[in-house]
Amino acid sequence: MLTDPMMVHLQTLGLRGMARALERQQQSAEVMGLPFEDRLTLLLQHELAERQSYRLAQRLRWARLPQVACVEDIDTRVPRGLDRTRLAQLVDLGWVDQHLNVLLTGPTGVGKSYLACALAHQACRHDYSVRYFRVPRLTEELLRAGAQQKKSAFFKLVARADLLVLDDFGLTPLADPFKRDLLEIVDDRFDRKSTLITSQLPVEAWHAWLDEPTLADAILDRLVHNAYKLDLKGDSMRKRRPIQRDASA
Repeated sequence: MLTDPMMVHLQTLGLRGMARALERQQQSAEVMGLPFEDRLTLLLQHELAERQSYRLAQRLRWARLPQVACVEDIDTRVPRGLDRTRLAQLVDLGWVDQHLNVLLTGPTGVGKSYLACALAHQACRHDYSVRYFRVPRLTEELLRAGAQQKKSAFFKLVARADLLVLDDFGLTPLADPFKRDLLEIVDDRFDRKSTLITSQLPVEAWHAWLDEPTLADAILDRLVHNAYKLDLKGDSMRKRRPIQRDASA
């Protein structure tokens, strides 16, 4: 039989999905009875699916999303200012193609980070490169890159992402050097890539948070004027989670 040499050839060519699918086909008399063209189509479908799965896994590893979230699980039944029409616009990802931004604001617990991660996951599924940072952690990364004299390389890495997610924007005061770094980041991305920001502060308060008029004007000019703005409202979603009781209690 030519099966073993065929397996070797498929593995050598990197067609591991086809190799595994062929092995499964050989264990099914029903599939083996199909015409050659049908069996080949099934093999190609398995190979394509495996490559897509592998590529998504790579995208997600690079994105470093802090939680598993997907758009199918977003709850629009809870009244928090997230209607189905606006959600459909965001899930469509046309704003990523157009290099627009998304600004998600609202009090703690209303689902800003979950929504941001779900949209980032959706972008990964559609083969966009994504990178996630909490802003406090971003400052640590910038400090580390500066100490290693690799800040320029770090800026290039961030600029390369099709979608940059900055979570907890405005949560803590930002030192002047990081304000200038933030300007570098948003300037690299302006009209070239998309940025998604979550913040407990309303957009109108960002200028005061940045607390340096010239830098604030420059940063916000590159973020705000070409952005979808979504102000979420309501009680914390965490209050709706069922309480896990100890079985021994």
